[in-house]
Amino acid sequence: MKSEVEVTERIAAAADVLYDLVSDVTRMGDWSPENVGGRWLAAATGPAVGARFRGSNRRGVRRWSTTCMVVAADPGRRFAFEVAFAGIPVSRWSYAFAADNGATLVTETWTDLRPGWFTVVARPFMGVSDMSVHNESNMRTTLANLHRAATR
Repeated sequence: MKSEVEVTERIAAAADVLYDLVSDVTRMGDWSPENVGGRWLAAATGPAVGARFRGSNRRGVRRWSTTCMVVAADPGRRFAFEVAFAGIPVSRWSYAFAADNGATLVTETWTDLRPGWFTVVARPFMGVSDMSVHNESNMRTTLANLHRAATR
């Protein structure tokens, strides 16, 4: 199992537009096959380093929420957040944007931050034997959905 997965999609839209779409955590459920959206916590109202949000997820009958903290918020360049469950680091998700001949290359990266013991304990709960394979498939779907939304 890989500890980092990266997927890139070329989208005919401006980097600022794409950044605005993925950094609006309340809309993440529009792109992701697993995340159903998020809500900003405390005084946070949008993407800023240190802002926290609750992410809600669903896979079949499984439902769970995580607490996330924005670790990069550079409009048109990079948006990233780290995920924790019950205070345990789980993952880092990041989106990088690079100009490419009138379009933008969007690279989504998942980094596994789980301690080894947590990976073993979480496997039956999550119902996924290899998170890297599972997340790569979901990331391809997420970027394809983002592509469709941005180029309508």
